[in-house]
Amino acid sequence: MLIRFVAAALLVLPTPLLAQALTPAETARIDAIVAKSLADTGVPSASIAVVRGDRIVLAKAYGKQSETRAVADAKAPYQIASISKQFTAAAILLLQDERKLSLDDTVSQYVPGITDGDKITIRQLLSHTSGLQDYWPQDYSFKAMATPVTPQQIVDRWAKKPLDFAPGTQWQYSNTGYVVAGLIVEKVAGMPLLAFLQQRIFTPLDIKAIDQDLAIGPNYPSGYKRFALGPVRVETPAAHGWLFAAGELSMSAADLAKWDVARLTRSVLPAADWRLQETPVKLADGSTNGYGLGVSTGASGGHRYIEHSGEAVGFLSENVVFPDDHVAIVVLTNSWFSDAFQRITKGITAIVLPAAPTDTADTAALARARTVFAQLRRGTLDRTQLTEDARFYFTPTALTDYRASLAKLGVPTSFEQVGKTRLRGGFVNRTYRATYPSQTLAISTYALPGADGAFEQYLVAPAQ
Repeated sequence: MLIRFVAAALLVLPTPLLAQALTPAETARIDAIVAKSLADTGVPSASIAVVRGDRIVLAKAYGKQSETRAVADAKAPYQIASISKQFTAAAILLLQDERKLSLDDTVSQYVPGITDGDKITIRQLLSHTSGLQDYWPQDYSFKAMATPVTPQQIVDRWAKKPLDFAPGTQWQYSNTGYVVAGLIVEKVAGMPLLAFLQQRIFTPLDIKAIDQDLAIGPNYPSGYKRFALGPVRVETPAAHGWLFAAGELSMSAADLAKWDVARLTRSVLPAADWRLQETPVKLADGSTNGYGLGVSTGASGGHRYIEHSGEAVGFLSENVVFPDDHVAIVVLTNSWFSDAFQRITKGITAIVLPAAPTDTADTAALARARTVFAQLRRGTLDRTQLTEDARFYFTPTALTDYRASLAKLGVPTSFEQVGKTRLRGGFVNRTYRATYPSQTLAISTYALPGADGAFEQYLVAPAQ
């Protein structure tokens, strides 16, 4: 069960842009992206939804959903797998609102027999920092998954092993922790987890969600598998019970998008609960990887996001919300052998999100950095572009080595700034990456402030 995405800054959009529906041209581009991704990868089908301006502006299905469904149906429920975790976490938060439990309660207060259960908190279950061993790290159905299982049986087999680390000291994805969290919901609420979610979240939002164990048969999308580059085959579902609380839900892309709209508008849950779910949990040493309570957070290309992906038997999915842009994207696919769900998400994101604002100083500096790089390849460095210290550094030997080693690489396929511009020691520091088919170089620069500031440093080194 998967997690994704990267980092950068924030963006606030003017209201008119937020209100825009998709244009026919944008919809056509999305259609083309989905069609190409399915054709390139062999993935049978995809179902997508797009939210823009806090409303669903597109919900559409493509391809073959099963051997018996001739026409793709946008209302068909796909297994969303680990995207379900944010719903389990929301159930915990609602129970905390009612003072029936606390995130800082230990699990031993609710589920007995778990290793160090008197040291593990509910918060650590939801943030994958409990130390409980994950019962399903594989990207295939292991032998036991052919036999039905109960949540307690999962707990007995995996949650009573020695911990992988002391609670709160590391981050490690653990479906086991969410099974325990689901049991806590059921004990405290006095009803099945799915019934609680139905009552408190799904009915108010008009979401049709079912247990993924029941979303099997001729009326539902089938999962598909592929061995290496062999033929695409129908996948055999796991036996009942294996995704309880950790990946239990099936729903359409549009229904999942309704939840995303609720996140954007801060409805159904109190605003404080949404904020708490989206706040990265810190480890004992103060570090964090951005994961909150059932969701991953970060920024990419100047856009802040809340995200989670999912992997069920024969299904892969992605759900990403851009809160500052009032945009959300849902992509559900019925295979687990390809990155089509990521390709589609990336392609749609490029269409529906505006480009991040360009820093004109960085743009001008990038052009100057490329020029100096080309000069170093040719051995014709313009020394007027250098400070006294940089001229001292670029001795004849240095220039010879730069030219000899860079010239043979030719022109890079891409040359781009990486990371943020910063000030240090009175200079402006920028880092660049030059990419070749079989080589990547890192360029570290310091320059005097100003549009034509001379370079104090221009160092080139190999990069991963």
